[in-house]
Amino acid sequence: MPKESGRKVVATNRKARHNYEILDTYEAGMVLMGTEVKSLREGRASLVDGFGTFYNDELWLEAAYIPEYLNGSWTNHSARRRRKLLLHREQLDKIMQKTRETGFTIVPLQLYFLDGRAKVEIAVARGKRDYDKRQTLREKQDNREALRDMREKNRGA
Repeated sequence: MPKESGRKVVATNRKARHNYEILDTYEAGMVLMGTEVKSLREGRASLVDGFGTFYNDELWLEAAYIPEYLNGSWTNHSARRRRKLLLHREQLDKIMQKTRETGFTIVPLQLYFLDGRAKVEIAVARGKRDYDKRQTLREKQDNREALRDMREKNRGA
């Protein structure tokens, strides 16, 4: 059987970029059970409630939803179990130092397969306030209108 190549996205957390100001992003491996991998290959997962925490100097992904594998037996996994993330020690130390400051958290952005291996993109982020969210939406809308006006002006010339 040929090895998979490329990047196949399984789940994205689109609200994370709306609710958080993303500061740093990291790609981490995950320790998974066989039924979790099979369920992910079917393309079913959700990162909406997920977050990262440290236990004993190790980074864990909590509350990410990977549903039980339908054809699994009694060895099936729990859907919202804690999953260990695999990063280099320097990266873990940098993330731990940043999250000890007030207001910073670890959020998963994307879950995908890279060359057949399950990876998760995590970010060190700071929560946005309501007025920051409105400001971001206003800037996007203004940019969209400016591009639309320039396109109309160029079309007429």
